[in-house]
Formats: sequence, structure tokens, C-alpha cells
Amino acid sequence: MQPMSILLNPSEARVLACLIEKKLSTPANYPLTLNSLVNACNQSSNRDPVVEYDQYVVNDALVATRNQGLSLRLSKSGSRTAKFDEQLSQKLNLNEKQSAVLAELMLRGPQTAGELRQRTTRMVDFPDLEELESVLESLSGGSEPIVVRLPRQPGKREARFAHTLCGEIEFDDSSNDEDFEEVKRPSSALENRVAQLENLVAELNERLRALEGRV
Repeated sequence: MQPMSILLNPSEARVLACLIEKKLSTPANYPLTLNSLVNACNQSSNRDPVVEYDQYVVNDALVATRNQGLSLRLSKSGSRTAKFDEQLSQKLNLNEKQSAVLAELMLRGPQTAGELRQRTTRMVDFPDLEELESVLESLSGGSEPIVVRLPRQPGKREARFAHTLCGEIEFDDSSNDEDFEEVKRPSSALENRVAQLENLVAELNERLRALEGRV
């Protein structure tokens, strides 16, 4: 892994995360065209913050990431429409589950292990929280971690995790950093249901866009 050689701005991080997400969640519609990637960046589900990028912003991010060896532009002979593929997971030597966790952190910002387990279900399956935590540990190891564990916020029982690919991570100095221990607490039934519905909406939107593209 070579995280310190990678420094992304927010639009570059969003573009790469969307490419990873679609590669894992809708492989039949991957790689993505520029228009599909713009839609993926701007979708309202599974995004925080929600953005309104135009094609110029996304294209600039693609050029910048290609220059870093983090994305590819693919063109078929006889086709006017280029498609784009991410190379971040390959450069960092990540497996699918590591890629899914990293993409989710890039799409939504800091999250707890329980939130990550629920929100990555559209991409990969974690049968239990222990496996998710093992992936987080693998991403957090070494002298140049891709993921770091943040101090617990006041009144919160679980620590959050954040990615490091956009540089220094800001967090509330009043956070409780005592031992940095995470109290394992299953997500509530309501939280689980909301996450499932968000994933379903995202999947239905993808299918609708795929059908529109065939008309």
C-alpha cells in the first residue's frame, strides 16, 4: 500500500469512490461513461455530502486521477463514448471488501464499524461485525494507514473511522480519546431498516438508468 503518495481533493475522492462502488454493486453496467459517472457522483442516496457536479468538474477529476495512475479512460474502436475504470484499488493492492469499506468512507465520511457493515451491503457481504473490523484493522495497519480510528465523540458509545486519502482529518477536540476503545453495540432495528431501504433505492435507480440507456 502507498497511501502517502496519494493526495486527493474532494471531487477526485468522490469520482474514485463512485467508480469503485459501481464496479462492485453493478458490474454489468461497468465501466462508466462520463454521464453515468456524473449521475453517480450527484445521487442523493448513500452520499454525504450530496453534491451537484457538472461534467467539467468530473472530467477534471478524471484527468487528475489518470495522471496519478488511479483511473483509466477506455475507448473501443468505432465507439464515440469513452468509459472510465478506477485503478485506486489496484494501486493500493486492495481486495473487494477492503475496496468497499474505503469507498464507503470516501462517499459518506467518518462512520462506525456497524454503519459500515450495513452500508456496504450493496457492494459486498460481511456476515458479522468481526469480519468488518478485521478489514478495518488491515486498512489501519502500518506506518502509512489508509484508514484511521477517530476518538469517540462526547456521548457516543462507538468510535468512528475515516480515510486518509484527502490529507489531514479534522475532528472535534472535545472528543473522548480515553483508550480509543470502541464499545461494540449492534445497530438498532430502525437503523438497519433505513440502511436496507437506502441500498434498495440506490439499486433501483441504477436499474432505471440502465434501462433508460438502452432505449
